[in-house]
Amino acid sequence: MAADDVLLFVNAAITATGQREFHGDAGEQRLSLDFLHAYMLGNHRALYAGVLALDINDHNAVLIIRRLLRTAAEAGPDQRRAEGRLIAGRLALLPPQRVYGLFDALRRDGVNNRRTRALVRDWLRARPDLSLDAVKYRGALKRAMRHTHFSPDPGQEELRAFVFAPRGRTRYATPLFEAWRRAHHEQGALYELPFTVAEGFAARHGIPRAVFLERIAPRMTRLETLRLQGSAQRHASATGRRDALLPTDLGRMPLTRLAAYVLGLPLAERRDRRAELTDALTAAAARTAGAHRGSWGTVAAVLDDSFSSFGSVTKRRRPLAVALACHHLLAALARPGGHTGLWTSGATDALLVRPYGTTPLGHRILDALDTGPARLVIVSDGWDNAPAGLAGEVLRVWRTRLDPEGRTSVVHLNPVYDADGFDVRRLSPTVPTAGIRDAEDLPALVELAQFAEGRTGLPDLIAYLDARAARLTEGTRPAGPGEPTPARKERTP
Repeated sequence: MAADDVLLFVNAAITATGQREFHGDAGEQRLSLDFLHAYMLGNHRALYAGVLALDINDHNAVLIIRRLLRTAAEAGPDQRRAEGRLIAGRLALLPPQRVYGLFDALRRDGVNNRRTRALVRDWLRARPDLSLDAVKYRGALKRAMRHTHFSPDPGQEELRAFVFAPRGRTRYATPLFEAWRRAHHEQGALYELPFTVAEGFAARHGIPRAVFLERIAPRMTRLETLRLQGSAQRHASATGRRDALLPTDLGRMPLTRLAAYVLGLPLAERRDRRAELTDALTAAAARTAGAHRGSWGTVAAVLDDSFSSFGSVTKRRRPLAVALACHHLLAALARPGGHTGLWTSGATDALLVRPYGTTPLGHRILDALDTGPARLVIVSDGWDNAPAGLAGEVLRVWRTRLDPEGRTSVVHLNPVYDADGFDVRRLSPTVPTAGIRDAEDLPALVELAQFAEGRTGLPDLIAYLDARAARLTEGTRPAGPGEPTPARKERTP
């Protein structure tokens, strides 16, 4: 039962973000998710903390950390030390805006014990550039410093002055602080600031959007450039340089984000840029596959591009983006020429897929099994409706009658959380189902699926969580309150 509870919670923690889905609203999902967190914390606290070491999404990682710190009195000393290592390791992987939001939530909760203050101070000391944080997140940093009585290290005397009284000095020695000061009255200085900060100054100075985007381009990250392509292209005609803000190397983008970008383009543009986009997706998939490239033998994939893959207005085309990214990643993991991708709509051109039609999963699974693959991967939200239930029946007969020895490994990956069922929808009890948020996590999720298949028990699951926890906390050790932990490499923002 404990193993089943953990696997159910992991699926939710990977897929659920408290936002609207195609078949459910945000309120239902938040209520369902809140129950699961409360249940796991109350019944399986150690396993609940161990989930921080898995590839769960940032939304649920923050919820877990917040609940663990809020209920620290309910854990013993050894358990608190283990949780502290997991929390410190996970904080190092979270985007800074998420962490500052967590610190604000802890402040509102009145959580200000010694261990929490030490965790916050250690995270701040491990930041690669607190001056950048002071410019981008000044309000949040000020609240965190005040709440934890954080004192900057020697040599950062200007940091406290800037955070608490930024207009109190006529000049700063720190270049970023000085650029921020000058940007209030000098347009040229704003182009020395991060994009998100400079954008506000540009609006204040009334700088035309096209001019601003062209000049700030060297300061933008790859993800910021990708996110602003629509805006850039609308205004590029004013400068006469339509290529100025196009990404120069799409192949360096994260695979799932790149797939979402591709799906956001009009079909005509996808056709015109076919070679560029296909090469970028292939390169991103090969980079993600890494050492496992070509090691999976023959792979067949059933990919859901039905109308429900649109997702919702808040998660537009997210399920379809995951399916497209998985299509390219599985092609990289399969041996050369050993990948077969079958879309539920019958589409044969992956670059031009769009949310359309019903979900004839049963028919596509039959087509996939007919190729005799070593692995069958199904990427779908589980709403099999053409006809309803056919996919589950096909999988049942295949596993119990035609392939009881398991020559073909079958796994179902579901990118959509089902609030009513407190889990992702399953196609068949004979096939393991795992939630998926990003295609980059696919190899680890296929590994985790062995536990959902019932072939292993709780001791093996605990050993797996311990191994992942060791990897997460590698390079860290228990630190006394106020003692800084070693800095960790951050995830690309």
